[in-house]
Amino acid sequence: MELDLDAPELAGRAYGILASLVTPRPIALVTTFDGQERINVAPFSFFNLMGAWPPICVFAPGDRGDGTPKDTALNVRTSQEFVVNLVDEAMAEAMNLCATSLPFGQSELELCGLHVAPCSVVRPPRITEAPASLECKAWGTLEVGLNRLVIGLIVRVHLRDELFDAAGQRVISEKLHTIGRMASPHWYCRTDDRFEMIRPD
Repeated sequence: MELDLDAPELAGRAYGILASLVTPRPIALVTTFDGQERINVAPFSFFNLMGAWPPICVFAPGDRGDGTPKDTALNVRTSQEFVVNLVDEAMAEAMNLCATSLPFGQSELELCGLHVAPCSVVRPPRITEAPASLECKAWGTLEVGLNRLVIGLIVRVHLRDELFDAAGQRVISEKLHTIGRMASPHWYCRTDDRFEMIRPD
């Protein structure tokens, strides 16, 4: 089977096909401030780390159905800051509620029951229930067709104490129970079923 995503018969199907193939994808629950310092919380599964020197992450906030940018994109454009909060199993339902389309300026925190705490470097807050949060300063936004890629420089990492081995300076990944995005539109996965392979020298 070979699919030409530009073919007329597949018009508008690229998202559904690719989002169901490239799995699992990590989920960024992004917190931002608007111009009046109202908190916006939104999940994105077109997200990942893209480098470590300097540490960068990228997420892709799309547009609303009417073609206007989503609140997160507008807020990052205004403030040049955001926080990526990772999502574990305990936060799954709350994260899903944050995908509700609300009027600009109305916070998803009113719906989802999550709580926030101040960050150390950036002004938007982090989610206290998140297993880890990445404070980010916007490096820039790339627009490729209708795709908007927000690139963030990670300036601080917050994580639960039990997730970090201070002596070994490593994350204890077996205690991190993040979830992943699977097939569009409603499927997710747990990340507890793991196996190890030693990489060759």
